[in-house]
Parts: sequence; C-alpha cells; structure tokens
Amino acid sequence: MPPITARAAILRASGSPRPYAESRPLAIETVTLDPPGPGEVLVAIKAAGLCHSDLSVINGDRPRPLPMALGHEAAGVVEALGEGVSDLALGDPVAMVFMPSCGHCSPCADGRPALCEPGAAANGKGELLSGGRRIHREGEAVNHHLGCSAFAERAVVSRRSLVKVDPDLSFEEAALFGCAVLTGVGAVVNTAGVRAGQSVVVVGLGGVGLASVLGALACGASPVVAVDLSEDKLALARTLGPVHTVNAADPGAVDQVRALTGGGADVAVEMAGSVRALEAAWKMTRRGGLTVTAGLPPPDAALAVNVVSLVGEERTLKGSYIGTCVPSRDIPRYIALYRQGRLPVDRLMSGTIPLEDINTGFDRLHAGEVVRLVVTF
Repeated sequence: MPPITARAAILRASGSPRPYAESRPLAIETVTLDPPGPGEVLVAIKAAGLCHSDLSVINGDRPRPLPMALGHEAAGVVEALGEGVSDLALGDPVAMVFMPSCGHCSPCADGRPALCEPGAAANGKGELLSGGRRIHREGEAVNHHLGCSAFAERAVVSRRSLVKVDPDLSFEEAALFGCAVLTGVGAVVNTAGVRAGQSVVVVGLGGVGLASVLGALACGASPVVAVDLSEDKLALARTLGPVHTVNAADPGAVDQVRALTGGGADVAVEMAGSVRALEAAWKMTRRGGLTVTAGLPPPDAALAVNVVSLVGEERTLKGSYIGTCVPSRDIPRYIALYRQGRLPVDRLMSGTIPLEDINTGFDRLHAGEVVRLVVTF
C-alpha cells in the first residue's frame, strides 16, 4: 500500500487563550498514517461533529497526552481493511464510537461495553485498542483522541470503534449517532430506564442534552422540562415537542421545575458538565427519584450530597457514560427511530464548516451559539 497521508487537526498545547480563531490551538497539518494492522480499518472521514468533549481537551479541562489529533464524533467510508476484519467491506458507511470495547473483559462480558477496561486504558494513553499509535508527523508519533482522531481526512481505527450504518443516511446525520445520540438518548433510555408517563428534566442543552430531550419524548415521558442559560437553546427545545422550558439563570428555576413536575422530576438528567448544574438537577429530583449525570467537569470537581436526603428520601445518583449503550445494538435502533420521525436528531445540526474553520467553530461552541457544527470533507 502506498503511503497514506491526510490533513488533520492537531492539538500541541492545551489552555490557549480565546478567541481560538486568533490563538489557533488546532493546527491543520499533513500527517502520515500506518496501514491498518490486524483488527483495524482505514476510514475516509466524511463528517465530524464538534463536541464539548473536544473543547474540554483544547481548554485543558480534560488532560490528554499531546500532541493529539482531535475528533471523536464522526462518520465515513471504509477505505482499507486490516487482517482479520471480515464483517466490513470496502465502501461500507460507518459511524465511529469513542469507546472501543474488547468484548472479553469483565464489563464487556457483563454486557456493559461502555466500561471496557482495555478500551478505557487505550483511550487514556492516546492509543488504539490494538495498541500503539498509527499517526505520524515528521517522525513524531501523534496521539489518537478516544481511538478516533476524526478531525482528519482519514483515520486508522480499531474495528471495535466502528458501527456500520445505513448507506442512505447522510454522513452529517450519521456522525451524530456516535456521540450526541448514543450519550444523550442512551442516558434516558438505558441508564435511567425512563417509562411512559414519568416526568423528566434535562439540565444543559448542548447536542447531548437536546438528544436527551428527544429521548425522553420518544419514551413518552410527561412532562418533559428543559433547563439552560441560553434562550435560543430553550426556544429550540420547545420546537422538538411538548417541552416546558426554564432558564437556569432565574433564581426560582428549581422551584419552577418542581412546580411543573408536581414536586420534582422522576428523573433529572444533567448534561452541562458543571457541578452547579448537577446540584440544580439534584434539587429538581423528587423523593425517591433518580438523578443521572453524563456531564464531564474537570477531574478535580466534587459534589457535596446531603446524606440524610440520600437515605431518608431513597434518592439515587447515577453516572452515565456513552449512555450505558451497546453501540452495535443501539445505533441501529436509534437510526430506526429517526426514520420513524420519533427521534429527529437532524434538528440538532447547526451547520457545516470546512476543516480550516475548526478553531472558529470551537469559539462558537464555547459561546453557546451552536448546538452541533459538523466539519465536512
């Protein structure tokens, strides 16, 4: 195979000052990729979404080994197959999943691939599940972001980071299913197990939070309450279905939610990645209710919980990673719901940009101006 090259967005130092359009933390560089090894696949990226998980690496909230090729929410086409990959074919459309699962460790064997131990270790080291790095720049190894490194024209990834998708689904739509939809809908459907008629409040209306709103509506939850600081995002939430909205900046926001839900929500979902947002979600949960968080604040963030309330009110606080999903099962299910009009995830897309505008795109994401911008190739 001839040398494989690609333009990729490389982060060499975190914590650059904003605006990123001026400091340019992400440099568009031409890298060389190793051919896919055993159990690996070369993917031509067609679309990659800008997510707060990427932003948290750029701003330093989530430390990662650098330099790193960023991007983890993407879709593309299979260009080459490594040895042993027999269930994909050249030209197959695929969505990327940011937690590869080995299929053999204790969590995987227990049906919880989101908690795969080798996958988590590989992601933490900036490597592929199969070990090592496949990206190079002038002899220097470049780290993989969550096994994907999708802000690039091409990427070599583990087969276990991919799910085949419908060929008639646009790549911009398919990309969202690998992160925003898996995490947001999954937190409601899988982690919380929301049932028809239960009340749900979602705090934080980025792409993942709005996907949680869609998931709650698809489950038949009622009432559904959306909470955010942005009036634009609250307005968007109201267009998704019968959704009540509360501005988090209102001093009486907790009381408003408790009034709308008859004393507190059965399930409160926090997606803002903020301790204050999680504290608010906890207060918005009824006695005997469930508070779920999938937000990722800085690693040193801590939450103080009133233990008497935890015990005396039989409250539950639960984390959710990738929506407690089994990607090979859930991505096709969620795409089917989208086809039926019950999960209109296309409403979450704010537009597309070229790779060259990625720093400006992250300025817009930080400012809360967009829900999901998608880089297209």
